[in-house]
Amino acid sequence: MMSDDVRQNRHVAPSFDEAFRFWLKLGFISFGGPTGQIAMMHTELVEKKHWIDNSRFLHALNFCMLLPGPEAQQLAIYIGWLWHRTWGGIVAGALFVIPSIFILWTLSYIYVVFGHVAWVAAVFYGLKPAVLAIVAAAVIRIGRKALKNFVMWTIAAAAFVAIYFFHVPFPVIVLTAAAIGLLGGKTLPQYFRGEDAHSMDVAPAGKAADLVKPSVRRTLNVSLIWIVVWATPLTLAGIFLGTDHTIFREGIFFSKAAVVTFGGAYAVLPYVSQQAVEHYHWLTAPQMLDGLGLAETTPGPLIMVLQFVGFLGAWNQPGHLPPLLAATLGALITTWTTFVPCFLWIFLGAPYIEKLRGAKQLTAALSTVTAAVVGVILNLAVWFGVHVMFPPGRNVDWFALVVCTIAFVGMLRWKWNIVSVVLGGGLLGLIYGIAGFR
Repeated sequence: MMSDDVRQNRHVAPSFDEAFRFWLKLGFISFGGPTGQIAMMHTELVEKKHWIDNSRFLHALNFCMLLPGPEAQQLAIYIGWLWHRTWGGIVAGALFVIPSIFILWTLSYIYVVFGHVAWVAAVFYGLKPAVLAIVAAAVIRIGRKALKNFVMWTIAAAAFVAIYFFHVPFPVIVLTAAAIGLLGGKTLPQYFRGEDAHSMDVAPAGKAADLVKPSVRRTLNVSLIWIVVWATPLTLAGIFLGTDHTIFREGIFFSKAAVVTFGGAYAVLPYVSQQAVEHYHWLTAPQMLDGLGLAETTPGPLIMVLQFVGFLGAWNQPGHLPPLLAATLGALITTWTTFVPCFLWIFLGAPYIEKLRGAKQLTAALSTVTAAVVGVILNLAVWFGVHVMFPPGRNVDWFALVVCTIAFVGMLRWKWNIVSVVLGGGLLGLIYGIAGFR
């Protein structure tokens, strides 16, 4: 096994067992929505473990940002595939969400049966400022590596202003940045060159991409396999429950959402909220907000809130099934149709993206997208920070401010481990809540 000292100088892919343990751990600690999860992966894989270099990480991230669905899970699938081909991608993508499936199911059941649980709320209260610190640290770390000149700084600032103040849709920002990069790569290549795509240095175990040659036959095979996997639960639900049952309708609706909703969870939620609340009447608007709160403070992708929607929808409209069974099936089919398409997008596109790594024009476009993504991450950090530091009806939340500041300084100056920051934040929140300060 390669020592950490060697990995400091040469980016060496992990063994399958090492990767499995990392993805399993990440599934339990990946708080903070897509921004927090991308931050954790960058910190652990690029900064600490040196299992992948920065430019390859950003290359994969830029591609995932262009896809519909949860970009953080797609990034995990891409990196897993890069190391260990198909099974590596499956393990990475599955473990990224499986822990949150069980945790959110438990919290959803507690929510519909018992209502508000004080100790759970106290733990989540402490997690929020810890996650905010992780996100803020990520902005600095990624920004240092991605913003190499004033042009990239300007693009990042413009992206932040566009999305935060003018609410420009995320896909528009990304596509505009890519177009600017393509044009800039031709006219001012010295400002849009980005990192050298040929400088990647990974061990043979990490060269899966070099062994997978894109072809029409492979594209058709991958498409057929994953479309069948995607559609099988919907077909079974239609056969055994009927096409008018809530569970089948949830499967169809969230399959459509997985295809048409670009820009990650924050772009998906307005569309899903309107349809689930106003059209299907699966849950109420306050319940939707409660679900978002649970998902914000649960490990796993923020888009896991859709599982809560599926649970509540089938609980409220169970048909001839017992409510708990209907709710469980609704949660599972919603989660399945939300995340399975991610494997299809990555396994189809990754070989082509890897083949084009050395293309200067593509590198320029993706480097510009990276700069824009820094602005988007800053937007999410500010948005999250405002909600954490200035809760409705209150002034400054001093507990959140202190916890966030300590965690932020500790991560940047003393390289505190993310797991310790997450667990410490939750513990402090629990102690603070038990002491009766909230």
